[in-house]
Amino acid sequence: MFIELTDHLRCPVDHEESYLVLLPERMQERSVREGRLGCPACGRTYEVTTGILDLGGEVPDPPPSTLLEPEPLAALVGLSGPGGYLVLVGRPAARWPEVADLTPGVGLVAVNPGPDVADVPGISVVRSGMLPLKSRSMRGVVLGSPYGGEPRWVAEAARVVLPGLRVAGEGRVPDTGVIELMATAGGVWVGTPRR
Repeated sequence: MFIELTDHLRCPVDHEESYLVLLPERMQERSVREGRLGCPACGRTYEVTTGILDLGGEVPDPPPSTLLEPEPLAALVGLSGPGGYLVLVGRPAARWPEVADLTPGVGLVAVNPGPDVADVPGISVVRSGMLPLKSRSMRGVVLGSPYGGEPRWVAEAARVVLPGLRVAGEGRVPDTGVIELMATAGGVWVGTPRR
């Protein structure tokens, strides 16, 4: 897990949004390979093992494929310029090296990517039953199936994206009370959070 990502993490427990305190045990350059994160609000701790942060919660297995291929995915989120983070939830994270090439200088976070994605330079891997990220802190979120059709995950994506930036998803079109749709076609949608 890239050490700077810890500035954007929050405790997944349902209480007032709280930062997490990192206690690294083993570092490799700028990556936390082993350690713990603790929440000062509720006292819970979470493990980082082989660079992967595990926050618990129900994590569905991603399907074997996705409609959100790297090139269209990059176009849908519409990032221009370096900086910040793009979150890839589920199967779209499997092709993160191609996404990285299409979004140079943007940090990538894989949430529940499946067992084939390891935490290596260029991507931070998190396993969690929700998006454990600060509100209004990410430059974009991509929700693969089944996450893109789940109202709870769509609401979480809308919460973590910076105002005016985009959420793209694979699945049924979300409630327009949460997302202001820009486009939808062939089981994929894109929009901005309603504020």
